[in-house]
Amino acid sequence: MNKKNKSKASPGFVYKVSELNHDNKLMAIIRNPYKLLKAAGLKPGLKVLEVGCGPGAFTIPAAEIVGKDGFIYAVDIHPLAIRRVKEKIVESGIKNIKPVLANASNTGLPDKEIDLVFIFGIPNITGGLTDILSEIHRVLKSGGILSFEKFIRSEKKLIADIKNGRFVFVGRKGRILQFVK
Repeated sequence: MNKKNKSKASPGFVYKVSELNHDNKLMAIIRNPYKLLKAAGLKPGLKVLEVGCGPGAFTIPAAEIVGKDGFIYAVDIHPLAIRRVKEKIVESGIKNIKPVLANASNTGLPDKEIDLVFIFGIPNITGGLTDILSEIHRVLKSGGILSFEKFIRSEKKLIADIKNGRFVFVGRKGRILQFVK
């Protein structure tokens, strides 16, 4: 094994560190999920796609905001993330969430099904942003919203990349950048 491979953490380890961070009660105070989700445009009755749900720190709050007439598709590429979201669904008793184990560039969702997509807390997107934007464009209804939490990336570059994905930048609410299809 070469030196480069020795220092590389396993995907399971990386996920567990992420889970500890996201399931930390202090994190919910620092990054209040309800405040961020409302800034993203979530409201009752919407069909929502959460890209990169991780352990579900935003999934349950999102489902509560959209209510019984709304629905959340929680997509993640990591099986441990989906397992944790399923556990939280059982613990909470919430019924309007469907965890989806998939790469966000190929969700398997029907065309023009989604009112709003949100991407929060993802510094690096597996496979790059281009393919994911294409999939988001496909599943979003006309006039649908893409809300992206600005993270580490340059805001100017992020806006340009998303505009190249056939979205129109409509504004910023705190850390949330909003685009319309």
